[in-house]
Amino acid sequence: MGDNRGMQKVLDDQQLGAAIELAREAAVIEAEAAYVGEHLEMAMEDERLATHLFTCLHPGYLGWRWAVTVARAPEQDEITVCDVVLLPGPDALVAPPWVPWSERVQPGDLGVGDVLVTPTDDLRLIAGLTGEDDLETASSASPLNGFWELGLGRVRVLSVVGRDEAAERWFEGDMGPSAAMAKSATNNCSTCGFLLPIGGPLGQMFGVCANLIAPADGHVVAMNYGCGGHSEVTLEVGAPLAENATDELGWDHLDLTEPDLDDAEQLPEDLIVAGISDATLLAASTVLEVEDATDPADETGEGDANPPTLDAELSVEERQDDTDN
Repeated sequence: MGDNRGMQKVLDDQQLGAAIELAREAAVIEAEAAYVGEHLEMAMEDERLATHLFTCLHPGYLGWRWAVTVARAPEQDEITVCDVVLLPGPDALVAPPWVPWSERVQPGDLGVGDVLVTPTDDLRLIAGLTGEDDLETASSASPLNGFWELGLGRVRVLSVVGRDEAAERWFEGDMGPSAAMAKSATNNCSTCGFLLPIGGPLGQMFGVCANLIAPADGHVVAMNYGCGGHSEVTLEVGAPLAENATDELGWDHLDLTEPDLDDAEQLPEDLIVAGISDATLLAASTVLEVEDATDPADETGEGDANPPTLDAELSVEERQDDTDN
């Protein structure tokens, strides 16, 4: 639908407004009857020129409308169909507005083998000095003093605009003071021994990190950025650990008596849980008692059935002494 002529209001045409069925038939011919829905509205485009809108029922065009434009000649009642098109409605899913490629390219889009053309009027660049003749010209032109940079073979060098944009981008980026890493650090890069200073006007705000284990290694960092890999972070030496000490005065009471287990005594819960039966435990205890009561010498037959006691040995020695006297 086009715009109405200026601010002049176009009066509704009753004959065009009544041509709903004619417009529907035209939409059905263009699409199919299953895809043409109810009539939504009619809008006057111009004098004796109107557009009827119908709902589009196609599943791939939800929210779109069939627009059928009808017209009639002056002082004529016959109505003709001018055009049938499919137009997006207010809730239709449409493609985003077209953006030139130079504006679509974002940081990180440049890959291996890609070539990005730099405009000749890029504000981030200015002409550099490329020869000795240019040096003499620049030194004689006082307004250029302090604003020109030796190109050293470069046709263009970074301008003040490009420098300020880079400084702002670095300062607000992941290596700036607002980063989560910097907020959690106790020391900043300005006092770190791993900071490599850079020259030029940016040297007062930025440097290059040279700490292998730091997340910013090899990156430009702000002076007030920081991380846990600061060169002055050292281990605090606390009090020396005490040597092992032996208590030679205290004592612990140990009960070495063996308890007499009765056959009817209830077993501990931990043994019951382990799945050992009462009969097995009693049999094992009986075997252990028998082994403890057996003399190893008796098993080999080398032991004496009635070994002499200490009192008997003393009495024999006393009688021998009396005989000698």
